[in-house]
Amino acid sequence: MSEQVILGKRSPEPDTASSPAKRLRTSQSPSAPDTSAPASIPHEPSSNVHVEEDAGKPTKETKGGKKRSIRTRRWDGEKPKGGKRERNGSRNAEAVAVTTSGEGVAEKDGADKAPRLPKRQCALLMGFCGSGYNGMQIQTAGTGVRTIENTLFDALVRAGAVSQDNSDNPTKINLGRAARTDAGVHAAGNVVSAKVITAIPDKPDFVAAVNAELPPEIRIWGCVRVQNSFSARTLCDSRKYTYYFPSYLLIPPKPGSGLHETSALADRPMHPFWEGHSPDSTPVEDLTRKRAWRATPEDMDRLRAAATHFEGTHNFHNFTVARDFNDRACQRFMKTIEVGDPAVYGDRDTEWIAVMLHGSSFMLHQRKMIAALILSVRTQTPTQLIDELYGPRRVFVPKMPSLGLLLESPVFESYNKRMSTVSANLTPEDPAFRAPIDFDVHKDQIEAFKQAHIYERMRDIEQRGGLFDAWVRSVDKYTGNDLSYLNARGVIPDRAALPPKGQARQNPFREKRKFDLTDYSAAQLSEVMRENEDDGAEGQDEEEVEAEKMSKKELADMEG
Repeated sequence: MSEQVILGKRSPEPDTASSPAKRLRTSQSPSAPDTSAPASIPHEPSSNVHVEEDAGKPTKETKGGKKRSIRTRRWDGEKPKGGKRERNGSRNAEAVAVTTSGEGVAEKDGADKAPRLPKRQCALLMGFCGSGYNGMQIQTAGTGVRTIENTLFDALVRAGAVSQDNSDNPTKINLGRAARTDAGVHAAGNVVSAKVITAIPDKPDFVAAVNAELPPEIRIWGCVRVQNSFSARTLCDSRKYTYYFPSYLLIPPKPGSGLHETSALADRPMHPFWEGHSPDSTPVEDLTRKRAWRATPEDMDRLRAAATHFEGTHNFHNFTVARDFNDRACQRFMKTIEVGDPAVYGDRDTEWIAVMLHGSSFMLHQRKMIAALILSVRTQTPTQLIDELYGPRRVFVPKMPSLGLLLESPVFESYNKRMSTVSANLTPEDPAFRAPIDFDVHKDQIEAFKQAHIYERMRDIEQRGGLFDAWVRSVDKYTGNDLSYLNARGVIPDRAALPPKGQARQNPFREKRKFDLTDYSAAQLSEVMRENEDDGAEGQDEEEVEAEKMSKKELADMEG
């Protein structure tokens, strides 16, 4: 008994006088439809397909040994013309032009669409002041969250570098970044990869056109044509960050303070800064003297000696959140840690120190590294403590204020070497030429931007509010066990180890949210100096709980 196959399913052939194959071959005219067709197989539009048996042209052997051929015809009896790609393209072209009239009848719209402009995969070299922004990474539309990438994407659309068809979703232009920054963190250099329209009509200078749509605290330094497969994040070899802090943070804790007692400094000679000074002095009086203090060569030697312990490959689980010692993602490589000479800028008294960190990648809250460095030096803790912190014991390390952190630039060393080989025999005018991603080309612009939008703002906030002094005083007054690893032996005592996750600890150190800001109103700055245990306190446990809600991918996306 013969069969027919409908849309991939076999069913018994209806008992008719002639086979379906014969009927379809003899009823080619639309004016003479085949009324003998079964009711379960209606006459559908031409997109429906009927796969039939043609007994006249056997080409395939079935299980029963019979040969048959499979022929595909449309339900209107006409054989499809052209290849599959051609047919799909024709249908898609018709679908694009179809609109619905007021009477509900589908009809073709002859309205002209905007001409398609060629898009190119590019690396956008940029810098920004992060104050007032909720980090680098773009957020979902409608959340009201202001980020650097949201602002950049909107500017690209307004400048004409992104078509209106792609203006509703940044993923349509393959938007990606080399390094992610936390809320408020600044960047002298970062790279965003995107597929953009570089030849914007009536705008010969792409960089100038985009910058005209950006606020002054966000700048595009250059636009480099890259390979189509380029990804700013995956092809970035390493990142460079700098942390700036007042040198007075190296002064030991005030005699009588909690950290002065728990770190065993009471058993050592008093630091010259505190000799002959009243223990009842006010924070304002102390800060005035601190700003006039200058780091000694011995202080800088200890700082540089401790910093070298960060170089190399280590387990940084104690310098982030929601990561365990056995998590392989905690293994990171630090190429170099450089401590600059102290310097005073302008007519202000405060002396500043810069620490440059160059690593393959950085975990969330890398500011903990700088806190461990500074706290170990100011409490005269042996430098071996840094090595102890790479061990399996979990301890609490506070974060430095966000204000001092600056992303200098991502590094694309491997990519640049490969492109130099590819473009060795080409000229810049050649379409296949690929220039290196090099921030040094724009160093004068970048330095001027840092001075005007980052350094000056940073120093002004410190001068008006004493932010770093408020932070170090919040650390010094702590009397619990969380910081008891800052001691004369440089080892982690049992009482400093954190309990298993889910168990509360007694008298935990509580960080202040105000130190995560980089932009302060006059009222907020006045609050910075205020001593209040409950002011914006957030326990480390609370932070851990929030971080533990994130997936590993979400945590990885938050790293720089």
